[in-house]
Amino acid sequence: MTATRRLFVGQDMHKFSVSHMTVFPDGSKEKLHGHNFHVTVGLDLRDASLANLIDIGLIKKALEAICREWNEHLLVAENCPALEIVRRDDEVEIKLCGKRYVAPAEDVIFLPVDNIVVENLSAEVARRLVARLGPILRPDVVLGLDVEVREAPGQGGATYLALS
Repeated sequence: MTATRRLFVGQDMHKFSVSHMTVFPDGSKEKLHGHNFHVTVGLDLRDASLANLIDIGLIKKALEAICREWNEHLLVAENCPALEIVRRDDEVEIKLCGKRYVAPAEDVIFLPVDNIVVENLSAEVARRLVARLGPILRPDVVLGLDVEVREAPGQGGATYLALS
């Protein structure tokens, strides 16, 4: 019998508060609103021996940094077909589903997704974690990375990336 072990983190510091608007397939969208998102990351381990110990502190710091980068920003789905970017200089002006929005550039983060939903946020956090943690995610030790983003207790989305 083979056992897979899981190492996970998701503490109080692993959260971000952002504004967003979900776009729907019919071309409508939600009003601009915000959430307090909480993130948990799990690593499925092939080997949890002393020789292959993963420093959980590195995972915590990388996740905290991503949460800090996004915190208190307006997240915009850069690949949304309903999005028109009018300008991106000291101010960002966009049209989303026919509505116009203007905000200071430092308050807006464009993500390479087609919609700001928990499924896409979990995938983007996973992508960024792999980029930051690359060397410690050795395929002989780590089978995969699981990221869960919750917008309320019992409600959220997750992404699993197989690394080997």
